[in-house]
Amino acid sequence: MRNFYVKTKIRLNGKLREFIGTSSKYFEVRVDSSDDYARAYIKPIYPLELIEFALVYDYQFNDKDRFFSAGYQSWTTAMEYTADSIQRGISHLAKGKLKSIAKISSDEYIVGDYPEKKGCFHSITYSYIRNASDLMLIGSLNERTGYTVIKCDMNCNTLSVGKDLQGKFLSDEEYECLNVVFYSGTYDEVFDKYFDKLGCKKPKIEHMAGYTSWYNYFKKIDENIILRDLDGLDRAKDVTTIFQVDDGYETYVGDWLDKSKKFPNGMKHIADKIHEKGYLAGIWLAPFLVQIASRTYKEHPEWILRDEKGKPVLGCASWGGAYTLDIYIPGVKEHIKSFFDVVLNDWGYDMVKLDFLYAECHTSRYGKTKGEIMCDAVDFLRECCGDKLILGCGLPLGPAFGKVDACRISCDANLVFEGQIFNKIFVNNEVPSAEFAINNTIFRRHLNGRAFCNDPDVFFLRDNNIKYSREQKLLLAKINNMFGDVLFVSDDCSRYDEETLAILKDMFVKKPIKIVSAEYVSKDRIRIIHDFEKTRNCFEFNIKTGDIYYDGAIEILS
Repeated sequence: MRNFYVKTKIRLNGKLREFIGTSSKYFEVRVDSSDDYARAYIKPIYPLELIEFALVYDYQFNDKDRFFSAGYQSWTTAMEYTADSIQRGISHLAKGKLKSIAKISSDEYIVGDYPEKKGCFHSITYSYIRNASDLMLIGSLNERTGYTVIKCDMNCNTLSVGKDLQGKFLSDEEYECLNVVFYSGTYDEVFDKYFDKLGCKKPKIEHMAGYTSWYNYFKKIDENIILRDLDGLDRAKDVTTIFQVDDGYETYVGDWLDKSKKFPNGMKHIADKIHEKGYLAGIWLAPFLVQIASRTYKEHPEWILRDEKGKPVLGCASWGGAYTLDIYIPGVKEHIKSFFDVVLNDWGYDMVKLDFLYAECHTSRYGKTKGEIMCDAVDFLRECCGDKLILGCGLPLGPAFGKVDACRISCDANLVFEGQIFNKIFVNNEVPSAEFAINNTIFRRHLNGRAFCNDPDVFFLRDNNIKYSREQKLLLAKINNMFGDVLFVSDDCSRYDEETLAILKDMFVKKPIKIVSAEYVSKDRIRIIHDFEKTRNCFEFNIKTGDIYYDGAIEILS
C-alpha cells in the first residue's frame, strides 16, 4: 500500500482549512510507509487544532470484493458490504431532538452523516476487504491518538485511512496522527497477526454460561424474583458458571450504593446467595452515568460533563435521561473508585457488566481526542476493577481490545423476533433487534478469544413474555453457541419442561466447532460452513424470518 496522497483538516484562528499534500506554511507531514504498514506524523509551524487526517489510496476494487464495516461500539451493526450495497445510518424519519438522541450512541458524530450511496462505506478502528477466502486487513495500532476511520468508494476505487483528531491542539510538538497495518492472508491468519501485533493476551476466561435478569423483567426486579430464578437454575447447575443481576436493583442510575426497598437485605446478600450455589456473581453498572433524578446529580452537579455553553451533555436518553460524569473533573474518579470498591470488595461481586460506556467520549475536551478519552476511560475502569472480571457493553471496540475480559458484540436481542415497530421506523442501527444481534454475532466472531470473550447477548427458550417461534428460539441459541462464549438466558428455568431443559444444557456447553466460512449468499440468507467432529457441515437460514433451509453434513473429513 504505497500509492497515496495526504489530506489534512485543521482549525486555525477559528477557521477550518483543508490541505492536500505533506507540506504547508502551517505544518509538515512525515509519512513512513511500506506494503504492510503506514505511520504518519504532523509537526505544526503555528499553534493549531487538528480536525482530520487521512492517507487516500488508489485501490482497484473487484466485482466480488466485500468491505467489512467493524462498527463503532458494542451495539453498532457490523457488516460485509458489496458494491451494490448501501450502508444505512440514522433514519431520515429522525428529526431534530430525536436525531440528536440517536447520535449519542452512534459513530455519526465521528464520521458525519453516512452518504447512503452504493459502494461507499466506512469502518472504525479496523476493516478488511475480502474476495472469497483472501483478505486484506487494515487495522489501527493506536486509537489513543484518535479514532481511526477507514472509508472506501468502490465507484472511484479509493480507500481512505484516516483519523478523527478533533480537539487535539498542537503548538510545536510532532504528533503521531496515524499508525496502521495492512495484512493479507486468510481470515484467521490476518486476525491472528493483527491481535498479536496489538499485544492482546488471551482472555483469562474462555467460556461462561448462566443467567441475567434483564430480558424478562427489565427494571422490574426484586429480591424475590432474583432468588426464585437463582433457585430455578439448580436444574442446570452442572453447566452454569455465572448469575448476573442487571439494571433495576439500584434506586436511581448513579446512586449505586443506596439501599432499595426492592432488595431489603441488600446486594451483598444476593452475592452471598449466588456464591452458595457455586456460581460467579455478576452485577450491572453504568459507571459514567447519573440519572437526572438521582441523588448524585443533585448533590454534585459540578461533576457533570458540559458543552461549550455550560449545559449538561446528555449521555443517555433512558430512565428519563442521564448525564455523564466527567472523569477529568476533580473528585469524579475518587467517587467512581469508591462505589467499585464496595460492589467488588464489600458486596463481593466477581464480575461487573459496565454499560453505556461510550457516553464518556462523546465530547472531545481538554486537548484530548474522543479516542484518547475512551482509552483513558477504559484504563481507569481496569484500574478500578483490578483482577475482577469486566463485561463491557455500549463500548467502542478499539479501546476495549485486550482491556476487558468480555464484551457485548451485538445490540440487544428483541423480545419479538421480527422486530417491533421502532425497528422499522426508528433511528439507527443500534436498536434492539434479533436480526442484527445474529448478524453481529457471526461477523464479529474474529474478536472472540483474541480481543476478549464475545458476549452475543441472550437467547430465549421460555414460552412466556416472548414472541418467537420454536425454530426462531433454536436459531438464536444455536448461533450464540457456535460463535459466542458468554451465554446467557433470562428465563425462570423452573418452568422449563424436560426437553427445553435438555436444550439449555446443550447450548450452555462449549463445542469444538471450527468456522470455515460465513457469509450472506442473498439479501437475507446466510450460509455457514463449519467443521465439527470430523465432519464438514452446512447451516443455511433466513435472518429475518428464522427459517432454516439446511442444517447437516456435506463432507466427511479424514
